[in-house]
Amino acid sequence: MTEPTKPRLLLWRHGQTDWNIENRFQGHSDIPLNEVGKYQAAHAAEVLRGMNPAKIIVSDLQRAQQTATALSELTGLPLITRPGLRETNGGNWEGRTGKENRAADNDRFMDWLAGGDHPAGDTGERRTEVADRAVAVIEAEMVGVEGLLVVVSHGGTIRSVLGKMLNLPTDRWGVLGGLSNASWSILEHYKYGGWSLIEHNAGSIPEPLFGNESVK
Repeated sequence: MTEPTKPRLLLWRHGQTDWNIENRFQGHSDIPLNEVGKYQAAHAAEVLRGMNPAKIIVSDLQRAQQTATALSELTGLPLITRPGLRETNGGNWEGRTGKENRAADNDRFMDWLAGGDHPAGDTGERRTEVADRAVAVIEAEMVGVEGLLVVVSHGGTIRSVLGKMLNLPTDRWGVLGGLSNASWSILEHYKYGGWSLIEHNAGSIPEPLFGNESVK
């Protein structure tokens, strides 16, 4: 009797948006892909199709939806939309550049960038809250999946998911480098239990990391 294939998780960041280029904190703001982002999504989808994905779950924000659609159209797999995969609610920081946020709220902003777990933008979400909601979605959708579960989400959310699923201390989640637009990371079970990071920021050649939590 053949053993069921253990699930693997592929965490795929959306393609480029104009706000990524402008280095604006996107958060829950519903910003579409730009033309480069659409190209990135289509190119990445061709690669991901060859990995034989079994299921696609996606954030409800349009930049993630547009990215996931490129893979759905190639594979015939339906998109399962889950708002719990959204980016971090950035509160008062949303729509502002990193420079603007440093000018208006420097201490809080820089502490958050360094790994602080206070609410983003004063009224937004904590990193741990983002991780909890997104991981809950992933664990629920993973039930019964044999093969590759593709999770189409956002840079900050994916980093939080990786930190939580790899059991890293919250203040060390920043050691995980950010994902380039339309790039991905892959987790799989290892034999002693838990998850192992087997690919990170795959699918791109070295390039500027746009929209990395508005650091600039």
